[in-house]
Amino acid sequence: MADDRSIKPTRFSNDWFDRVEGDVDPAVRLQLASETAHALLARVRGGADPEVVERILAVAREDGIDTVAELWSRARPHSLPGTLWRVHLLHALVTQRAEESARLYQAGADALPTAAPVIAGVPAPATPGELRSLSDEILRGVFAGDFALALERAAAFAAVTAHGAVRAAHDDDAAHPERASARTALAASLTDIAGDLRICARLWRADSLA
Repeated sequence: MADDRSIKPTRFSNDWFDRVEGDVDPAVRLQLASETAHALLARVRGGADPEVVERILAVAREDGIDTVAELWSRARPHSLPGTLWRVHLLHALVTQRAEESARLYQAGADALPTAAPVIAGVPAPATPGELRSLSDEILRGVFAGDFALALERAAAFAAVTAHGAVRAAHDDDAAHPERASARTALAASLTDIAGDLRICARLWRADSLA
């Protein structure tokens, strides 16, 4: 399961969520996570209303899908809410650390002899604006397009950025050990997320992502 300590979406206070945190049994929390994830996708994908999708993208850009995403954070990694949580983490990384993400992604793309950069679909050289566009495209795919393809693109982005973070950590190791340690942790988190999202894409295609 991905360790999200090095990728932190913005936290928001909310009275309703405080009550959920304090009063609801963990099993009920997981049920709520599943129900909210399925309800959100059913509402948006069922109607495929472009205006609804754009409103969701605007919310994600401005302040994240905060309360609901918090519920998803404790779901199984290979479940629908767990999948949406990992997509949310990547969106938070790109939104909050755009310049760093672009540098790490480009470093990984330059070094990786795999198809991952092609699958992610970020033009070279990567810029913060292009990564934000990729993040929006992935969210559009989640809510209105080919869900499995969107997950594969997100996984490819995570894998490429993880590779760049490993290279940056190696470069920083002697002069900036703390930064190197943080980038190593980021790489581990992203690698886990990439693996989880690939599995979830396969499960979605098999109609087995619950």
